[in-house]
Amino acid sequence: MKKQPEITDKTRQTFINVFCDLYSQKPIEKISIQEIANKSGYNRSTFYQYFTDIYALLDYVEESVLKSINEEMASRELSTHTFQDALQCLENTEEISVLKALLGDYGSVHFVERLKREIPFERLIADFPTNDVLAPYLVEFYISTLLSLFRLWIRNGKDLSSEELVKLIDSLFANGIKPYYIFGTVNEG
Repeated sequence: MKKQPEITDKTRQTFINVFCDLYSQKPIEKISIQEIANKSGYNRSTFYQYFTDIYALLDYVEESVLKSINEEMASRELSTHTFQDALQCLENTEEISVLKALLGDYGSVHFVERLKREIPFERLIADFPTNDVLAPYLVEFYISTLLSLFRLWIRNGKDLSSEELVKLIDSLFANGIKPYYIFGTVNEG
């Protein structure tokens, strides 16, 4: 008898949710299949029906996030607030908890690099010279800054509204940190 698709999707999603919860708390090397199975309420053999090992699960999660972000970016008309578009694409992924795990303290640098490489963030950067020798450095600075601030925002439990974060990023790109740091005090302007 074949399982219903809703049941298999629910089981797979349960494994993903438990894995992401664990991955946001400890490195992947410290996560066992037995632990995932126990916390999911299934046995190890059920886990193996979906994934060959923990790294296959991680790859599945990463692929899903990248696909979701790419679809989000492809479906939107880009505004003049290009980094706001990037933030919304990241924020609109299916599960923010998945991104929190992948971009968290124990997340892989490999995923961040893959995110930068596979997501066409450069199309969000208006008026950057494409043939200039500095262009790759400018793109890297822009993307790395956006991702780092997004990671911090997620880690801090979204302590700023997305509008406040966009305003801060806009100000930082336009003016640097100097307006926020005056004579040893922080200006919250």
